[in-house]
Amino acid sequence: MNSDIEQFWGHFEMYKMLRPQLLEILSDDDLAYSPGGDNMTLGELCVELGETEMNYIGSFKTFKMGSDAKNDDPARLSSIAKLNEWYDQLHAELKATLEAISDEDAKNKLVHRGENFELPVHINLSILQEAYLIFYGKAMVYLKAMQKPRPQQWTDWIA
Repeated sequence: MNSDIEQFWGHFEMYKMLRPQLLEILSDDDLAYSPGGDNMTLGELCVELGETEMNYIGSFKTFKMGSDAKNDDPARLSSIAKLNEWYDQLHAELKATLEAISDEDAKNKLVHRGENFELPVHINLSILQEAYLIFYGKAMVYLKAMQKPRPQQWTDWIA
């Protein structure tokens, strides 16, 4: 793995560890919860995170950010086991994709994220980390509304 990417990867791994902590305290039934209004269900929120990660994986392969990745298994909306399996697959694919980026590409190529918006690969990874934090903040609202216990690391880092 390129040294710039590797530096961010270590931090990313720490943030990624919050995800299984969330799924450990949830049940399949909890994934159907919505706080009401126009808010999505918790399962939809969890799937949205996976779709976000899919889009980032694509961006590290093509150096172009997309937003068209979609969940292809509706069971993920209502199954903790399916989400865990999918998240593990995505994480492995993300790591393999980042490891495959050459030093030359990591130093010279930019990820195109829109008109006049291009970023180095390692910064793109940092933004994915920020997407995780946004997800965790949203999920924390759901946990509080459901009166679910929050892992200590969640309390320390998110709340």
